Amino acid sequence: MNETGRPQVFPLSNPRADRVRDVAKLAGRPARLKREQFLVEGPQAVREALVLHAKRIAAGEPGVVQDVFASEACLDRYPEFDELAEGTNARLATEEVLAAMADTVNPQGIIAVCGFVDVSLEAVLEASPRLIAVLCQVRDPGNAGTVLRAADAAGADAVVLTQSSVDIYNPKAVRSTAGSLFHLPVVLGVDVQDFVDQCRNRGIGILAADGYGQLNLDQLQDENAARRLGLGEGPSDYHLERPTAWLFGNEAQGLSEEELALADHRVAVPVYGAAESLNLGTAATVCLYASARSQQQG
Repeated sequence: MNETGRPQVFPLSNPRADRVRDVAKLAGRPARLKREQFLVEGPQAVREALVLHAKRIAAGEPGVVQDVFASEACLDRYPEFDELAEGTNARLATEEVLAAMADTVNPQGIIAVCGFVDVSLEAVLEASPRLIAVLCQVRDPGNAGTVLRAADAAGADAVVLTQSSVDIYNPKAVRSTAGSLFHLPVVLGVDVQDFVDQCRNRGIGILAADGYGQLNLDQLQDENAARRLGLGEGPSDYHLERPTAWLFGNEAQGLSEEELALADHRVAVPVYGAAESLNLGTAATVCLYASARSQQQG
């Protein structure tokens, strides 16, 4: 034993070892798809992965975390990982080895290899969701991760990525979620028409975030406030507190005409200053929180 009470294990120290190379390959999509594994980097994300892992094991379900590699210095800074990583294949590694494994230039001292965590659309819809964020052909991993994190913060029940959207297991996307990937269900590769049809069959409304939409988000919220005060229905007649799926489009082109046509309403986030528009992450956050607030009040 060393002075920290940790077993004295010789750390992985060869950055060119086969095991190190195998982990590093997960930065690429082909290796991820073949092995159904992905990289998780940094204390925050690895902590959330381990927490989910423990919950699943306690429930008699398969775990999430398959390997953990950490430096002695990281474990000294975050002693909780000694307990959190119990029951996983955890190994000490030198900073050089972690740098060789990581997708980042400056790794944060801990890396986990996790199995895919996405779920089926059927599993999400059977749970009677009230708020879903839908990414339609969103290609930037940072944006996808940011929207997923915003959806988690707003209390959404799921995030859905349609066909042609970015791989949510891309290391940049995983980092951008800041651990939220392990908090709420994520569905991948969905056909948007099929998704909308299934939502409508379950009474879930469809709103499209569209900078050119005739319905203003402020107007929609004002209508809901007036309805709660007994002042009658507004022109849109859309109850923001109802179960809702928000469609968010591609960073450059937004939602296609076909995607927009699927929505009950096209909703614009008002811009009061000189900015041309809001970026995807900010617009998604505002829209999701508008629904979340109305649902909390309703």
